[in-house]
Amino acid sequence: MEQRKISRTVEVTGHLIDSWILPKILDDLIDLGTEFVIHRLEVGRGKTDRSYARIEILARDEATLEAALEDMRRLGATPVDVDEVRVDAAPADGVFPEGFYATTNLPTSVRINGDWVPVRFPEMDCGILVEGETARTIAMNEVRKGELIVVGHSGVKVEPQERPRVPTSTFRFMGSSVSSEKPKALAMQEIAEHVRDAKARGGKVLVVAGPAVIHVGARDHLCQLIAGGQVDYLFAGNGLATHDIEMALYGTSLGIPLAGGMPPDTGHEHHLRAINRIRAAGGIRPAVESGLVDSGVMYSCVKHGVQYVLAGSIRDDGPLPDVITDTMQAQAAMRSCIRDGVTVALMLSTMLHSIAVGNILPANVYTVCVDINPGTLTKLVDRGSHQTVGLVMDVGSFLQDLAHALLARPALNIVREEE
Repeated sequence: MEQRKISRTVEVTGHLIDSWILPKILDDLIDLGTEFVIHRLEVGRGKTDRSYARIEILARDEATLEAALEDMRRLGATPVDVDEVRVDAAPADGVFPEGFYATTNLPTSVRINGDWVPVRFPEMDCGILVEGETARTIAMNEVRKGELIVVGHSGVKVEPQERPRVPTSTFRFMGSSVSSEKPKALAMQEIAEHVRDAKARGGKVLVVAGPAVIHVGARDHLCQLIAGGQVDYLFAGNGLATHDIEMALYGTSLGIPLAGGMPPDTGHEHHLRAINRIRAAGGIRPAVESGLVDSGVMYSCVKHGVQYVLAGSIRDDGPLPDVITDTMQAQAAMRSCIRDGVTVALMLSTMLHSIAVGNILPANVYTVCVDINPGTLTKLVDRGSHQTVGLVMDVGSFLQDLAHALLARPALNIVREEE
């Protein structure tokens, strides 16, 4: 006698066919050992039309059905007989209740009093805090005892990433692959257009940069972008700021003269002496305001009002007074900047910072990763930042081309401003 199956019906709306959402749903149901019946399927006829599907899932037991429903939620399908979201109080500061809902970086909604309420600030690996009729993501270390946190998956809806509804460039089409064989000219056009569009719409542009930007001689080009109003936030570590300031004070980066010539005998000490002088001055801003530092990336940030977050590392020398050595404080500072309207993020030759920032970026932030090492992009995408498109190339060439594309003028060799 055939075992009787239990069932639940789900529905999903969106660009189901060309974004491969429906095939993914059906493929996952088969892999999970369930059966399905498509009771209704309406396919959009135009590029802007959305499709709709109603699917009955049949499973041999409750555990299999619940696993299927959880997988469907991640793909944007929700039960027709949807329940209200369930919440439980945090038992202590910094502790989520058992069974809390762990977020993705995709747009998410929760059902409160019969309405779907958007969860503000989508971010992966957080909980959802419900306050009255509103909901937002919250990091584990930020939750306080008694706050109401979403538990389970009932009443939670996730919107999957969809294929863009505008003509897709070759660069974007190849974005998820890790390859140096991408058309760089098309790539630069698309990136520049995204930056222009962000600025025109009031969005913010974030640059996440590693010390390689200084070492390869790309400092001037980043300064041009900052001075030209194309950068709103800079995230970096002690290394970039130190070697940038070392260049301003001694003309070297890690003791190597970037203008050419033999390294000085004591060049290996320059980064330490640079840190020491900034510590004596009381920080980067006082050093700029006093005239001690009169060129470079940090100088440009101070002069043009670009907010920077320097996050510390266990391997830092010094560090500079501006470096946030508490990782949770650094994460909170970054999160605050991102939530101020960042819509474009440029990750420039820094694996650790790229992965760290990628973890707190919403999926709808246009993210570009530039690195000579393809492993950086691979690791970033593997960690969940699937919106990332990448270029395997020298960061110096990238910044030079981007500055030229955005500022419509040849790259300059001047980074010092006249007072």
